[in-house]
Amino acid sequence: MGPFNLCPRTLSLILLVGLFWGGAAPTAVAQNDGAIEVPDPVLTGIEFAVSVPGGSALADGGTPKVRVGNATVPLAYDSAAEAWTAEGITVSSSGVTTVEVVQNDAVLRSASTRAVPAWLSILPPLLAIGMALLYRRVVPALFFGVWVGAVVAIGFTPWAVFKGLLDSFQVYVLNAMANPDHVAIILFSLMIGGMVGIISKNGGTLGIVERLTAWASDSRRGQIVTGVLGISIFFDDYANTLIVGNTMRPVTDRLRISREKLAYLVDSTAAPISTLAFVTTWIGYQVGLLGTAIEKIDGFSQGAYSVFVNSLFYSYYPLLALAFVFLVAYFGLDFGPMYEAEKRARATGKVLGDDANVDEAAAEGEELQPPEGTSCRAVNAVLPILVLVAGVLGGLYATGAQAVGTDAALKDVIGEANSYTALMWGSLLGVVAAAALSLGQGILDLEQTVEAWYEGLKSMLFAMVILVLAWALSNITDVLHTADYLVSLLGETLPPGVVPAIIFVLAAATAFATGSSWGTMGILMPLVVPLVWAVLTQNGMGEPAHYHILYSSVSCVLAGSVWGDHCSPISDTTILSSMASGCDHIEHVRTQLPYALSVGTVAILFGTLPAGFGMPWMVGLIVGGLLLFGLLKLVGKPVEIVASSPEEREPTGA
Repeated sequence: MGPFNLCPRTLSLILLVGLFWGGAAPTAVAQNDGAIEVPDPVLTGIEFAVSVPGGSALADGGTPKVRVGNATVPLAYDSAAEAWTAEGITVSSSGVTTVEVVQNDAVLRSASTRAVPAWLSILPPLLAIGMALLYRRVVPALFFGVWVGAVVAIGFTPWAVFKGLLDSFQVYVLNAMANPDHVAIILFSLMIGGMVGIISKNGGTLGIVERLTAWASDSRRGQIVTGVLGISIFFDDYANTLIVGNTMRPVTDRLRISREKLAYLVDSTAAPISTLAFVTTWIGYQVGLLGTAIEKIDGFSQGAYSVFVNSLFYSYYPLLALAFVFLVAYFGLDFGPMYEAEKRARATGKVLGDDANVDEAAAEGEELQPPEGTSCRAVNAVLPILVLVAGVLGGLYATGAQAVGTDAALKDVIGEANSYTALMWGSLLGVVAAAALSLGQGILDLEQTVEAWYEGLKSMLFAMVILVLAWALSNITDVLHTADYLVSLLGETLPPGVVPAIIFVLAAATAFATGSSWGTMGILMPLVVPLVWAVLTQNGMGEPAHYHILYSSVSCVLAGSVWGDHCSPISDTTILSSMASGCDHIEHVRTQLPYALSVGTVAILFGTLPAGFGMPWMVGLIVGGLLLFGLLKLVGKPVEIVASSPEEREPTGA
């Protein structure tokens, strides 16, 4: 090891000690007695606003002004708020800064705050991303980002390091969980996870599988059925991966479909359909992040769920990835390492390579298996899912109609709906329906039902930890005015049309490096939404005609995260797909990568980029689909179609 080849732990320690112990700025707490509302801290060179409570009588002696150093800004009276406001105030140097209200050179009120170098505002999210790259772990990376942000907000002293650690948990994490909307998202996500656990345990999901596998009479149909099943189990990517991989593996083995192809079909339907469907374990997380981000932008009134729904039209990568799955399956064409794997399986019957490293025991997913002798009925999964969907849609309409009236257009009703209430109603009704079916038919007793619900709930806990920390990091970036700094750097120079494409690449790179699409969303979404809105407003594009850029940018955080996840060898869903399919993990990554790169390149160049400059979203999907079809026909090679005997086509259920 050379003198400069430091291990990640050493680098992190040096960074921590150097950043916190060597700080030169003194601690300053805003001396604000309520007479002037001043942000604390403020950023050097970045405009901020102050508010001065008081009636119009404050102007009796002349127009009051805010003075910072030698610069003054006139105050304007807001009769509705009964307060005076001033915008466009800047501080040129860091340190303790006094803000005064003056009138004819007389100081009426004063307060102090602390100015910090503007670049420090982006340090918390950058360090969160950097630590995730070093350690491949999102939770400590997010917490580290929150901790650094808390220290920046307090001041660079040894005491601030310790106080910032305490504030990270006691202030920022607590505030993230104290938000009623955040709690609603957590409860919804846990409940839908519990519902997934019940319908898996009562045999409902396997019932859906059995209906589909009877049709899989040859290798082409086997691949199509696997893709259809991947779309059918849309409500959770983990459940999708484990159920489809474990259930279809015996079927695809009989049809001489390689394990590499099975893993690709599983992986490329799980996350894409979960990020597109209206009611999934992803939706609570995504809407929660969106809701927090939207709260930070002025002049935009759409609800988080409405923005999410509109962003789906611009989700080119997930939509094209799903389309490519069925193009590959139907036409029986493959290229790259996947062609070699399929050729081997068809010719020799070896669904695994000779040197494959597979942990079959880890791929069994026993916790998803129903009790011995259970009759697997599809209705036991379909009905709770329908109840869940109907409950959410009904809740959206009911809360939206209450806000705007039943005579309003449906899009306006949904746009004004309380999505948090609707999601909670739907998830509760879904759990009740799943439990009632399990108990009413005697499939599970009360204890088994509760245990199945709890097993499903536990599968969501880690994701909820990530979500809470992402909210806490979002609070930090709000306190440090990170979006304002990014806007000052990019707002006037960044062409609005290319913003979604840049976000797509950034999200993909982060997800690839960290292996977590959820962690990527948590880091980027709070920054992206305010930044895009500021770019639009600074370019005079803050009206509905240009909202497509905001929708596309939101979709690119989600789609780019999924793309990076598909390409990453350390992705949890990629690893899970390999396990559930009984495939060598490295071979799964190697064979899937050319497909994911092909779809991602087409999505960004012929979908996201032109859509940012006004191309209708449907055109991008059509052009992208045709290009992928042409690419498959051009470079794909046909693989033999193998049929099974009638006896082999009996439903397996496992």
